[in-house]
Amino acid sequence: MSDLLVITGLSGAGRSEFAKDLEDLGWFVIDRLPPDIATKVADLAVGPTAPWDRVAFALRADVTGGETLRAVSELRDSGERLRVVFLDCSTETLVRRYESSRRPHPSPAAGLEEAIEDERTLMEPVRAAADLVLDTSDLNVHELRDQVARLYGESDDRPMRTTITSFGYKHGLPRDADLILDCRFLPNPHWIPELRPLTGLDGPVREHVLSHEVTQEFLDQMGDLLGMLMPAYVAEGKSYLSIALGCTGGRHRSVAVAETVAEMLRGREFDPVVTHRDIGR
Repeated sequence: MSDLLVITGLSGAGRSEFAKDLEDLGWFVIDRLPPDIATKVADLAVGPTAPWDRVAFALRADVTGGETLRAVSELRDSGERLRVVFLDCSTETLVRRYESSRRPHPSPAAGLEEAIEDERTLMEPVRAAADLVLDTSDLNVHELRDQVARLYGESDDRPMRTTITSFGYKHGLPRDADLILDCRFLPNPHWIPELRPLTGLDGPVREHVLSHEVTQEFLDQMGDLLGMLMPAYVAEGKSYLSIALGCTGGRHRSVAVAETVAEMLRGREFDPVVTHRDIGR
């Protein structure tokens, strides 16, 4: 049976770019597929005689509301190995993208921001039903391609794809995280002059963060928590899990802890994708 990935989300959030990146990775992709014919197309594309192992549909956003959710529900009921990724994006970024491209937004609303918010409201039930929500607000086309490659570059039988992201609270919460853990109570290398220009990927910073008893206690408790949660998520059939760890600026503590948590999960036979959202800020 073929793997079927449905890409949906807000207009301007990168559906077509995501689809092109999948195609480059060897997926059979149909872009801008109307949701109301998705089930019929799936019968041909992922049926027992289909020649493709990995198939992706990039569905157009809702026009009246409900059509994408109905398509997803029908595909799930059909018994296909379906995963749904929803591409989200901040209104500010979408406005900037539309203004620079000079393309009209598909919503009939008069103003651009109103059109974006109207579509966001229509698509909220689809977002809630997605297996993975990916926020593209801070991703350029190259970073999006890298993210797609990390998530879908290989065909495998992993029961749950896991991502770990470090971030800075002063730059805003990640919109696509399932679990958010706050590292701001840990000793801050920012106040040590020789460590300030470094990041949590550098040995001296990581050693400083991990050397404190409070950090080790935090990691021990987190290990117990993940030891309980990860098998439970897998048993529940969850396809994706996104864990975010934050500190003030996203350069030191959260980065060091994220890398350590990734090592912890690899020891439990998971293979997380690690990203550091704000490490360059």
